[in-house]
Amino acid sequence: MPEFTQAQKALLLLLVVLFAVGGFFLLNQTEPTTENNTPEEPVISEPAPPATSTQSQIGTSVEGRAIESFTFGTGSTSLLFVGGVHGGYEANSVRLAEAMIDEFQKKPELVPANVTVHIIPVLNPDGYARHLDSATDYTDGQKRFNANGVDLNRNFGCKWAPQSTWRGQTVSAGTAAFSEPEAQALRQYVRDTSPKAAVFWHSVANNVYASECENGILPQTLTLMNAYADAGNYGKVEKFDAYPITGDVEGWLASIGIPAITVELETRDSIEWTRNFAGTQAVLQMYTQ
Repeated sequence: MPEFTQAQKALLLLLVVLFAVGGFFLLNQTEPTTENNTPEEPVISEPAPPATSTQSQIGTSVEGRAIESFTFGTGSTSLLFVGGVHGGYEANSVRLAEAMIDEFQKKPELVPANVTVHIIPVLNPDGYARHLDSATDYTDGQKRFNANGVDLNRNFGCKWAPQSTWRGQTVSAGTAAFSEPEAQALRQYVRDTSPKAAVFWHSVANNVYASECENGILPQTLTLMNAYADAGNYGKVEKFDAYPITGDVEGWLASIGIPAITVELETRDSIEWTRNFAGTQAVLQMYTQ
């Protein structure tokens, strides 16, 4: 074996050390991590529930104001509630309808699954606008009638006559049944929604009245009247006979087989919320499957 010089021995030792160190690092090196580029699972959103509250315009008044309806629920059984047939003369009936709309908007669960509730807060917006116009001193008749001077609750197709009465006064019932755009709007809405029953809010008498036309009172109308009156602590009147009435909307509904009642509030100021909410709930339960 050849002899190595001191310098060669030192160089050889250095190479051995470097080789050992390099091998150590090679043996202990971990596998490189690679970024996970696998795409994330797609997020599948739940389908949106069907709309349970809608607002729509169903017609316009003589002066072009919108007649609106508010609908709650998606059930197959439609129930109709109407305020403001006599505009500003019975302004609390409008406020009651608006309060009922607000309640259903906040608590949609109040509407049974098989029911759809339709609320028309003011059928006579022109008469209601006169109530809101504090700058002008309108008469009761101007607030009650539409802008053509017609009593809308004398303009429907049940025993219609060109003139009718209201508390001893002769009032215009229009030129024909359904001559007024407000009555036409309600007639079309009834055709479109086919309500099983209808409730009309008025004032002032503290009673619930059944409806009838040429063929008398529908049996279901009496059940409807009793349910609302008992829950709301109102009186019950099967037939209005204080003075002759022709062309009323409730009578027209009776003539086409739809039970309808007139709820006359006790005062012209209060909406009597507790009583009427209870009455409305009783009607909803009456038509719950």
